Amino acid sequence: MSVAGITETVQYLTFKLAEEIFAFDVAKVREILELTSITKVPQTPDFMRGVINLRGSVVPVIDLRLNFGMQCTEQTVNTCIIVVEVNLNREILVLGVLADSVQEVVEMEPDHIEPPPQLGAKLNTEFIKGMGKVENTFVMILDIDKVFSSEELSDFQGNTAA
Repeated sequence: MSVAGITETVQYLTFKLAEEIFAFDVAKVREILELTSITKVPQTPDFMRGVINLRGSVVPVIDLRLNFGMQCTEQTVNTCIIVVEVNLNREILVLGVLADSVQEVVEMEPDHIEPPPQLGAKLNTEFIKGMGKVENTFVMILDIDKVFSSEELSDFQGNTAA
């Protein structure tokens, strides 16, 4: 049984947060950067680690581990920033997402992707597009447009405006 919204083979960038493997649709990924100096912005949520200068543009950097209730991302030789495009009210917002490591780009057939688990009414799993299987390992496919609320992303736009 495949996920209703996924009807064709799609390439996904897989990455690790703690011991779990997650994925973004490669169409949403702009580039992958080595961890660089992040400037903290006052009065932002904890999961917003700060901003980076990406070729003259201010890009907010998000720690998905903190947003998902995990421990803060530790800096290692493999830590990187995945630069993604998020659709916010028909506008594209560019964000950097901290990852413990990037794994690989994989193609997944729709019939290898299961619907997200139903975890009860109180837990929002809308940001999980599906659960893919790669070599007997589950991969949580994230919908980056739904990981953050509109209010949180609007806050980012306001805090990073030059």
